Amino acid sequence: MAIVLAIESSCDETAVAIVNNRQVCSSIIASQISVHQEYGGVVPEVASRQHLQTINGAITQAMEQAKLDWGQIDGIAATCAPGLVGALLVGLTAAKTLAIIYKKPFLGVHHLEGHIYATYLSEPSLEPPFLSLLVSGGHTSLIYVKDCGTYEALGETRDDAAGEAFDKVARLLKLGYPGGPIIDKLAQEGDPQAFALPEGKVSLPSGGYHPYDGSFSGLKTAVLRLVQQLEKDGGQVPVADVAASFQQTVARSLTKRAIACALDYGLNTIAVGGGVAANSGLRTILQAAAAKHNLRVLFPPMKFCTDNAAMIACAAADHLSRGHTSPITLGVESRLALTQVMKLYQSA
Repeated sequence: MAIVLAIESSCDETAVAIVNNRQVCSSIIASQISVHQEYGGVVPEVASRQHLQTINGAITQAMEQAKLDWGQIDGIAATCAPGLVGALLVGLTAAKTLAIIYKKPFLGVHHLEGHIYATYLSEPSLEPPFLSLLVSGGHTSLIYVKDCGTYEALGETRDDAAGEAFDKVARLLKLGYPGGPIIDKLAQEGDPQAFALPEGKVSLPSGGYHPYDGSFSGLKTAVLRLVQQLEKDGGQVPVADVAASFQQTVARSLTKRAIACALDYGLNTIAVGGGVAANSGLRTILQAAAAKHNLRVLFPPMKFCTDNAAMIACAAADHLSRGHTSPITLGVESRLALTQVMKLYQSA
């Protein structure tokens, strides 16, 4: 079983973790949320500078927490795509340096593959094939997980990702950043049936709608128009009801597509990953719908829903156990399809 130290720095968390196969030995996450809150979103240059300031300390803490020395580490990994280029470079450079100094195999990991592996950390017996619902601030996809490194994209958002929609709606409701946790908390106090909002279907040229693709841009605009109309009518905007109605619509939309996709492809397990996997509305609605069809739904622990290095290390450990390593010349990419994961590796 491979013991891997991994670094995740694709956006606004500086994370370092050590994983022994699928067991977490240590996990350090230095969040930058407080730094970016005043801007209402992540500022790439600021994120990169914060990573530089915290990366060395995070590596030291991870080693101390795991109570391991460098001789016990089998491989060094880092997220290399997709993400903010400057931020990715900080983590990748640190990982390469450690790999060279300690003469360890180096692995570049795809961020979305990491989110798929987050579920393995709490369900070590999980094995492909299964359906992965990836829902985060930058991605919303339905992925057929066939094996380590072998993925087929079955559905995706055509515009805003689900997490991005949460942030934008929170901004127009003047709730602050990040939007997901704030809206989720407010939604507990509101009526999810208060306002009818569109789910965002994607039309097909031949007629009808795409069964697995979704859209959240129209939903965001519908919330904007609703708020504008409520303000125009002179009444106070029932923020909790708007938040609850919006969250219910997003969760219902994601659930319908995930259930349909799993049933059509004969997959009995849906593993959810990404920041929106922490959303209580999605967890409740998806689990209830799945139960009606005897489908199993798996959510990572809350601490592994958002960006973390444990999920990156877990993915790297599986690749390393199969003889996959990355060239030390590997660079970063702001965009890279999950289906192209194996271009990051060379077989031993």
